[in-house]
Amino acid sequence: MRAILATPALVDTELPEPVPGPHDLLVRIEAVAVNPIDTKLRAAVGPGAAPKQLGWDGAGVVSAVGERVRRFRVGDPVMFAGDAGRAGCNAEAVLVDERLVGRKPTRLSWAEAASVPLTGLTAWESLFERLGLDPDGGGGGSAKDASLLILGGAGGVGSIAIQLARRAGVVVIASASRPESTAWVQELGAHHVVDHHRPLAPQLAALGFEAVDRIANFSDTDAYWEVMAELIAPLGSIVAIVGNRHPLDLNRLKAKSVTFAWEFMFSRSQFQTADMGRQGEILDRLAALFEAGELRPTLGRTLSPINAANLELAHAQLTSGSTIGKIALEGWG
Repeated sequence: MRAILATPALVDTELPEPVPGPHDLLVRIEAVAVNPIDTKLRAAVGPGAAPKQLGWDGAGVVSAVGERVRRFRVGDPVMFAGDAGRAGCNAEAVLVDERLVGRKPTRLSWAEAASVPLTGLTAWESLFERLGLDPDGGGGGSAKDASLLILGGAGGVGSIAIQLARRAGVVVIASASRPESTAWVQELGAHHVVDHHRPLAPQLAALGFEAVDRIANFSDTDAYWEVMAELIAPLGSIVAIVGNRHPLDLNRLKAKSVTFAWEFMFSRSQFQTADMGRQGEILDRLAALFEAGELRPTLGRTLSPINAANLELAHAQLTSGSTIGKIALEGWG
């Protein structure tokens, strides 16, 4: 089968087709999307290191199943992010544990579907498992109509988090800095937009927010730590997805009794948690929301075919920091 390996340069190659384990699906890949984890793990492949098969956002068709697989059959169209500890989906066929897999939304193209899993799972877990929001907007109380500041609103995670947060009934304030990214987050449903290149407190105050009830930082944890400590309301909650480079002063959150949580979408697969199958359930729920028209695709750019040259272009755009939505590659040519 055709595959792309990081050596650290990206190279087209041929590899043997893998054989499913008991819980595995063998998926024929139709489209893949790129994420920061790809460029981070690629950077870790030094000279002389073993090549790495990247890619943890894919959509395709099940072509074989392991003996203990129950949720899917050969021929099913699926989408998944998978397990960062296994070979990624930058190949014509890849193995993935069925518990981490969801069905492909019927209304989405292959490229649109491949853009859903990693960011969709990260956004869902951030909002509903870390910040305690209700995905259906129920429950009343302090959660409903509360304020949520999303840092990095125009990126892949932010683009779907805005939509999920609107559906949850909160007032969404998204950060964006360019006219095109501002327009994007507004189209996705952000009630307000702030420019993260300018001081945030005066902008929020001008909108009527002296503090915000929740913050979802999908950008830079270090850069916004002091700002978040200032802006978060007493008894508020913060979630972050980007690892810190320097020690974080948690005492900044103590007087307000603020909850701080990390979100790492691969925690369940990395530690084989008892609820690992929850990710498959979340993906199925997201598929239903896309099919009902309650969510819109976050795909910003599609390259074709899937090969090393186009993957190089996708990685370059991702690292430029100017990406709006997701970048996907579709078809093998």
